[in-house]
Amino acid sequence: MVKSSMSRMLAGNGLFYPIIGFASFIAFLYLSFGDLWVNYSKEINLSFVERNGTQFFVDGKVFYINGWNSYWLMDHAADYNTRPRVRTMLQAGAKMGLTVCRTWAFNDAGYNALQISPGKFDEKVFRALDHVIAEARRNGIRLLLSLVNNLQAYGGKTQYVKWAWEEGVALSSSNDSFFYDPSIRRYFKSYVKTVLTRRNIYTGIEYRDDPTIFAWELINEPRCMTDPSGDTLQDWIEEMSTFVKSIDRKHLLTVGLEGFYGPKSPKKTTANPEIWAADLGSDFVRNSILSTVDFASVHVYPDHWFHHKNFEEMLKFAAKWMLSHIEDGDKELKKPILFTEFGLSNDNDDFEPAQRDRFLKMVLDVLYKSAKRNKSGAGSFFWQFLVEKMERFNDEYGVVPWESPSTYRLITEQSCRLAKVQGLHSTQMENVKNFCASRRN
Repeated sequence: MVKSSMSRMLAGNGLFYPIIGFASFIAFLYLSFGDLWVNYSKEINLSFVERNGTQFFVDGKVFYINGWNSYWLMDHAADYNTRPRVRTMLQAGAKMGLTVCRTWAFNDAGYNALQISPGKFDEKVFRALDHVIAEARRNGIRLLLSLVNNLQAYGGKTQYVKWAWEEGVALSSSNDSFFYDPSIRRYFKSYVKTVLTRRNIYTGIEYRDDPTIFAWELINEPRCMTDPSGDTLQDWIEEMSTFVKSIDRKHLLTVGLEGFYGPKSPKKTTANPEIWAADLGSDFVRNSILSTVDFASVHVYPDHWFHHKNFEEMLKFAAKWMLSHIEDGDKELKKPILFTEFGLSNDNDDFEPAQRDRFLKMVLDVLYKSAKRNKSGAGSFFWQFLVEKMERFNDEYGVVPWESPSTYRLITEQSCRLAKVQGLHSTQMENVKNFCASRRN
């Protein structure tokens, strides 16, 4: 009754609609810029990660990584209904003693696209990436940011070729023209420059000056199957890694390789999973040895690569695969090796939950032993971690770690084992120390 009388009074004075309009405007401002009022002043101070030989260093002390993949952070930060999942995941990662998260810094065309068309960006989505970086900093988590996808998910090189084709400047409709078409190379360079020089609206720091970013990754799982010699991809890596370094000398850079040995490699028949792996246009050592590439990446998916091996055989291969690449880091590359993706599918015919823990433990044990011996194995990243109610984003490898006590225990034990090997440095590692101390009590 009172509310109805008040409405009539405001309407009679001509104030009702202006007030409603003003309230709607305030709501719009909050939805668009609400995070500007979030307090990011309590973020943990982070130093840049550096590389010396086969090891990473922070504040002069060796730094080994127990990390994970949550590729979906920017996408979820772009929608206010899903944005809380970003903080939940980063807080959970910190709680598990994890220190680096690998995630996408790209989304080309499509829903929640960061890059709508060549050189045209959605500011709302850029603010979402700003939020991810600021939230990571606030929780003491560093980010490994990937700049484009070899696969079609989230646009990838396919979308770049489509753009060039639609503009009538494409040399070919082949997806691999991404690597050699001059127009597409210009598209990608423009994108890279825009991202690296972006000033975060929440922290006021340009991305290239922000130590929250652990490193850049040129492309997720590059393959150029139209040129199995590897020359085309090698030329692209040389040009793009040099370009990145011309803009940003502070951050580390990797290619984003799966780790396959090319046709000229002496390991093409002894270490590759099968014969097809040498004909993908990539070559682990050749691609990684460039001076503009700071460390090498490897993925570990034996159940994806083999279709006629049982679990025990795949486990044996995966261990051999990892040791082969650590040997390359020590003897050939003289650089750190990061296993930036590893996982076991729950869709395998003979899958049992205990198998996943055995596989994860094998990977983590190899890295721990490498760290203890000062070898080049510098860390690993689980693929992938999700939070609750994200089934639509699960790709059969996904895990909500706190829903599996045995898996959660493996993750946290690795954090503490690595912390013990590397000693303490920075506030980030102090948090890991406190976490590990609480586990012993």
